[in-house]
Amino acid sequence: MFTTFYHNSVRNLVVSFGSLFNDIHVERKLANGTTKERIKVPIAYGPKEKFIRRISDKSSISDNIKTEISLPRLGFEITGMDYDPARKRNTMNKFHVTSGVTAGQKLTYDYSEVPYNFTFQLSAMVRHMDDGLQITEQILPYFTPEFNVSLNMSSLHTKVDVPVILQSSNVNEDYEGDFDSRRNISFDFTFVAKSYVYGPLKTSKIIRETDVTFWNAASFDSSGGPSGSTAAMSRILTSITGPSGASSGIDNYSTEDTTFVQGASLGYAGNTYP
Repeated sequence: MFTTFYHNSVRNLVVSFGSLFNDIHVERKLANGTTKERIKVPIAYGPKEKFIRRISDKSSISDNIKTEISLPRLGFEITGMDYDPARKRNTMNKFHVTSGVTAGQKLTYDYSEVPYNFTFQLSAMVRHMDDGLQITEQILPYFTPEFNVSLNMSSLHTKVDVPVILQSSNVNEDYEGDFDSRRNISFDFTFVAKSYVYGPLKTSKIIRETDVTFWNAASFDSSGGPSGSTAAMSRILTSITGPSGASSGIDNYSTEDTTFVQGASLGYAGNTYP
């Protein structure tokens, strides 16, 4: 039942989510309004608690640079994966690609995707409240409340639109401790990405010939069944072939071969057909 496969669909989703916030900047200004410095906010995968622990711990005496952590910075992590039955399609639906198929090859296909909602937590750790407000204003306007991203899920499913929905945003200020303790300010955002996961790829042979036989009720005998080879109205064979001197393939000509058509001279039990 189970086979080994890996499409990188979840990994691509995580990487794409983080790339949405990798170009955020904050500016520090002087009293006269001129820009003192402009800082690009770094982003890394990891929970907010890791940043808080880094701030709380003292730096090692062996470090050449006596710093705890550089702020501001962004961190994100995936916190949940929930099945979404509202977006489920018929499991037996197939998706296949026929481009580039030549003679002797097979079609590649898979069954319907499985919808999942992936929950992400994005946190901004800042030292100054104004830095957090600048980061917030560079995020919120793009989510109304969703923002669509196009992802390559697998070799068969490219350019899949995934809505990323902003569910909540909060500000947390930690004032606990004595007067010498550092204040921790974080802005937390919760997102849900309505994405998909895909099963293993399968292969099937190309249909190169069809054999269709047409029947008519008047051709049935008294017992209710067809009698003899002439009981059928017609039999048509459709196959894939190519021009003279060319190799057969799916991109070449398709021809029909009528094996027989029952007419007046082939009438059954006195019946004639046009």
